[in-house]
Amino acid sequence: MASLNVGNLGEFLREQRRTARLSLRQLADAAGVSNPYLSQIERGLRKPSAEILQQLAKALRISAETLYVQAGILDERHGLDGAEVQTAILTDPALNERQKQVLLQIYESFRKENGLVGGGKDDAASGHEDGRGTDPRETEADGGPHAT
Repeated sequence: MASLNVGNLGEFLREQRRTARLSLRQLADAAGVSNPYLSQIERGLRKPSAEILQQLAKALRISAETLYVQAGILDERHGLDGAEVQTAILTDPALNERQKQVLLQIYESFRKENGLVGGGKDDAASGHEDGRGTDPRETEADGGPHAT
């Protein structure tokens, strides 16, 4: 069982449980698993299924994806450049063109606010080759998100 690589998962779960101020028994009850089984997971002796991880995540009020990454079920995502999000927005058939552009503007404004956007390349990716209309602050005059 040493090859299961669940030690980190167990430590992570224990830390999340303590942060949530839950006893082992409280978390086990909330997640619908037995107290001994949860104890074995935390000690790295058992590898829980994705379904059990989902139940634990719900009880801890964290994302199931976080636990899936800790358990090695999903690969952790590093260095997203925003292209995947932009592509998803631009190719979503349920959105009209105006909605797509508004979503892209909001997304880019959050990325800029968090210092994640370089320059130029993102303007072209959002469908504005000349860069006009990509900054929500340009809409201040019509009561946009940055209007004062």
